[in-house]
Amino acid sequence: MNPIALLDYAGVAVFAATGALAASRKQLDIIGFLFLASVTGIGGGTLRDVILNLPVFWVANSGYVLICAVVAVLVFFSAHRVESRYKLLLWLDAIGLAAFAVMGAAKGLAITGSPVVSVIMGVLTATFGGILRDLLAGEPSVLLRPEIYVTAALAGAAIFTLGDLAGLPALASSLLGFAGAFVVRGGALKFGWSFPAYKSRPGRRPEDIP
Repeated sequence: MNPIALLDYAGVAVFAATGALAASRKQLDIIGFLFLASVTGIGGGTLRDVILNLPVFWVANSGYVLICAVVAVLVFFSAHRVESRYKLLLWLDAIGLAAFAVMGAAKGLAITGSPVVSVIMGVLTATFGGILRDLLAGEPSVLLRPEIYVTAALAGAAIFTLGDLAGLPALASSLLGFAGAFVVRGGALKFGWSFPAYKSRPGRRPEDIP
């Protein structure tokens, strides 16, 4: 199995785990676990394939859905052993984000040959599942957290794309892209890396308007 395929399966499994952990925090039943795990695990890839006008990956290979189901059941019976489930969710999300950033970029580049599309597909694949998870679970959205998130996916997708265009082996490009995304996101979680927030300026008084 090539490194891209491994990252694909790993990303689905890890993101599914974050969805199931979110379900555990909300104390849902097993159906809720299965639903959130599946939506999170396959959501980003589904959006990518629809945009690229490809057969949706989990329709062509139902093994991805089975992975989500198995992970959901495992988490259902073991989540109570994890004291800080939200912290674990964030770190697993960072791993899934890094894997999907590379996978999405690889698929976008293979289908279109465009580096720009490659990077965009990497970002969408890596972030959309987490956004859906937080929306459905009623959790604070990862996009609204102060530390860097989307930029980590952007970094991983860009590094992979540049490595591939430079002629590096698929394994080297994949590992570099994964490491780049994970280091950026991990640094944001550990050290609170963030960009300066927008600060509005006072509006002009009516008497100042000519």
